[in-house]
Amino acid sequence: MIEVKDLTKSYGNIRAVQDVSFEIRKGEVFGLLGPNGAGKTTIIKMLTTLSRPDAGRCMIDGFHVVEEPFEIKKRIGIVPQENNLDRELTAYENLLIYGMLHRVRDMKGEIRSALRMVDLWDRKDSLVSSFSGGMQRRLLLSRALLTVPSVLFLDEPSIGLDPQIRRQMWNVIRKTRIDGRTVVITTHYIEEAEALCDRVGILSKGKLIALDSPKNLKAMVGEYTAEFINNDGRLIQQVCRRREDALEMARGRDDGVTIRRSNLEDVFIKLTGERIE
Repeated sequence: MIEVKDLTKSYGNIRAVQDVSFEIRKGEVFGLLGPNGAGKTTIIKMLTTLSRPDAGRCMIDGFHVVEEPFEIKKRIGIVPQENNLDRELTAYENLLIYGMLHRVRDMKGEIRSALRMVDLWDRKDSLVSSFSGGMQRRLLLSRALLTVPSVLFLDEPSIGLDPQIRRQMWNVIRKTRIDGRTVVITTHYIEEAEALCDRVGILSKGKLIALDSPKNLKAMVGEYTAEFINNDGRLIQQVCRRREDALEMARGRDDGVTIRRSNLEDVFIKLTGERIE
């Protein structure tokens, strides 16, 4: 469905994306995970025709993103990081204007379907200014679904939401793949990538450093992590292949050691020596 080959983008002297390549299968939920500044949003902008790559190739459903942008726009929906809803209009009016701009045929039917998908149909006549942050993020997702895209791009979909509302957003995102839609998510939330994604590409300083399922990525570095505070007061996280290895390490220390299952941040730390923040 999506093919990215040697994608590169610079802003002045800053290499935001460096020779990134990956493929995304139809119907897959694919995540780009990394800290702020890793290049996630830059990749999304290039895939959605909002930014032109300096080098490399992007293909979606057989169409070249740079050479055939109108064909690409027919097939994609985008939920941006920024909340660009019109707060002085109702939820229905926001979708109505968007649908008119995109020449949606069955306007009433698609608006009803999109709002019901995110559980906002009963609030269709409410002003967006009266919505909570979580409701506004759901409305952004509803707007992206209005054109019935085959590929949905979600750039930090739950940014700024508290944990409970974030999980509600995840449930809505899970529903969008029922009809086989391909979903691409950028995130720096470890739990989000593990909860939603079939495969995850880990980015660091514009480079793709690992790509696989969350399960395989964690197995690659070790399935258990031992945590303790060292004499300098720093949190130390030691990834171990087996639980027995973690227990053995804990026995050799006088201070308290916590042993837990590894997560994708442990993978990132193991590969880069840095944390995802």
